[in-house]
Parts: sequence; C-alpha cells; structure tokens
Amino acid sequence: MRVAGIPFDETVIPLTDIEGENPQYMDISPVMRVPVLKDGELAVWESLAILEYLAERFPEARLWPADRKARAKARVVANEMHASFNALRGACPMNMRREPAPLDVSAAVLKDVARIEQMWTQCLAEFGGPYLFGPFSNADAMYAPVVNRLAIYQLSDHPAVQTYTNAMTALPAWEEWEEAGKAEPWVVPYDEV
Repeated sequence: MRVAGIPFDETVIPLTDIEGENPQYMDISPVMRVPVLKDGELAVWESLAILEYLAERFPEARLWPADRKARAKARVVANEMHASFNALRGACPMNMRREPAPLDVSAAVLKDVARIEQMWTQCLAEFGGPYLFGPFSNADAMYAPVVNRLAIYQLSDHPAVQTYTNAMTALPAWEEWEEAGKAEPWVVPYDEV
C-alpha cells in the first residue's frame, strides 16, 4: 500500500504477549497471522486476499500488470509464494533484526532457493525489471519476505537475486519497513535462528 500510494493507518500489535498468544491480536485475526487489513468493519487476514481486495478497491494503483497474460503469470508467481517454499520459511524465518550471516540449511531449503532463482531470472528477463513484472506489483509484495530471507541468511549470490534484492531494498517503503522491524521492542523466540 505504501509503494502504491494508498493511504492507510498502521496499528502494530504483537502476535504474542509474555504468556503466549496475544488475545488482542486473536480478536483481529482468527488464524493468528499477519498482515490483517481492516476496511471499516471488514477484516481481511490472508496476504493474497488482501492483495486482491486492494487491486479491486484501488484499480488506479495498478497492483497487477495491465496485460492479461502478464497478470496471469504474476498471479501464478504470487500464489506459488503463498503455497510453496515451506522448507525455506520453516528454516529461515523472516527477521529484519538479524545480522546477515550464512546458515547451514537442508537440501529442501536449497531446492526452494534454486526455484526462486529460476523464477526471478525468468521474470526479470521477460518483463525487463526492475521488479518481477516491470513496475512494482502485488507479486513483488509477496516476495518481500523472501528478499529478506535470502539476504540475511546469505542463501544466494545469483545475479538475478542480487539485482532484484537491490531494487526491492532501495524502495523507501522497504527502508521504512526495515527500520520499523529493527525498532520493535519484542523478540519472538522461534524467529531467532
């Protein structure tokens, strides 16, 4: 929303409190996941559903590519992120505070990384960058956490990963997100590898 210039107010609520799950957050998201978008009384708590809702609500923001075939590919790539890369997500939690350092990972994680390298290479070549489908889109929003993971765990030195990481991390919205993540006063133990 920040990259697209869609105005919003942000409320940060920790997922957990000292005793475990934060009941304040449970009232907002029945699945205890982030993010959650509230628009009046409507709450949308799944990333892809949020992105589709925003694309419908703000068509002028062009959150998906205008070309039908490119839009279909962008949705496939976004859905692949949503449904795949479980090894990477499980072994390498997103963590803006972690100092970049290599991590010894499984073959399954390396397989996920190889697929991401392949995908990003194809998208950047076909659509010309600097983002996966040319201009920033919902697909890029889905891969922002992956950019963080590949960088902080030093999982890839592939040229496409470096090119895409440079474009993403140069966004003012990324810089703000990273600063906010580093400034959070709480620590979620299972996200500290």
